Amino acid sequence: MTMAFFFGYGSLVNRRTHAYAPVFNASLTGWRRAWRATDARPAAFLTVVRDPSATIQGLIAPVPGADWAALDAREAAYDRHDATDQVTHAAQVGSIAVYAISPDRMVAGGASHPILLSYLDVVIQGFLAEHGSDGPEEFFATTTGWDTPVLNDRAAPIYPRAQPLSASERALVDHGLARVGARIITG
Repeated sequence: MTMAFFFGYGSLVNRRTHAYAPVFNASLTGWRRAWRATDARPAAFLTVVRDPSATIQGLIAPVPGADWAALDAREAAYDRHDATDQVTHAAQVGSIAVYAISPDRMVAGGASHPILLSYLDVVIQGFLAEHGSDGPEEFFATTTGWDTPVLNDRAAPIYPRAQPLSASERALVDHGLARVGARIITG
């Protein structure tokens, strides 16, 4: 029997933020990852936008019993799209969905909708755990929207699924931000 799966490309790559299992490394073609602001949240967050020339890394995991309610609630600001034929993986699956912000919900970014450093920390921690040292590098290289300021909320994380990071994980995030020329702001 095959199951319904989702493709995670941001915080869902970090297994510490969910209990979906088993997970399998995967790549998604025809979409690229981007930081975007929306009317649904006060901070910018990751989405994917269609780009026929792009491929990004992530993971897939099953949605038990194809019961999407809990995952749809977690991803409430997103629309769910079928991506079955766009995901490369080594699992036995029935279908694969990816979540993306609807373009009509996007708003101008900037200091009023910054990227939360606590959110980015979780994402990079997940990419490091799942894809090794190449994972964070690939993430920074294939993600757009780095002109959105990054709010340093590490001391008092705003992101609800924030995770503790080691000193080397924090340094990896900070180095990546420096490489993409991100502007760090304080609250």
